[in-house]
Amino acid sequence: MSDEYVERITEILMGSVEFVSYDGRYPNLCAGTLVLRVRGELITFKQHSLRSGGGLTNDYAPPFSGEWGVGEWPEEIPEFLRETALRVINENVPHGCCGGCS
Repeated sequence: MSDEYVERITEILMGSVEFVSYDGRYPNLCAGTLVLRVRGELITFKQHSLRSGGGLTNDYAPPFSGEWGVGEWPEEIPEFLRETALRVINENVPHGCCGGCS
């Protein structure tokens, strides 16, 4: 597969998933409600669906940040679009960790 082909497919898939809103805020950034538009349909994730890629170390350093993961996907999002949806989430929801889950 050529790089150009892969880029075009990615572009098509990215157009199928749009960020709408996320209302999580510090100190509970991961506790918000996420809304995406997937193939034209508004999909609301359950609260606490996002998993922070951050955490704490054992040396009392400030929390570190990382990319978001999804703990529970809504059934309405097909498996083949989940990687694309995760990319959209990580591009639009600020990364962070309050340390509460660590």
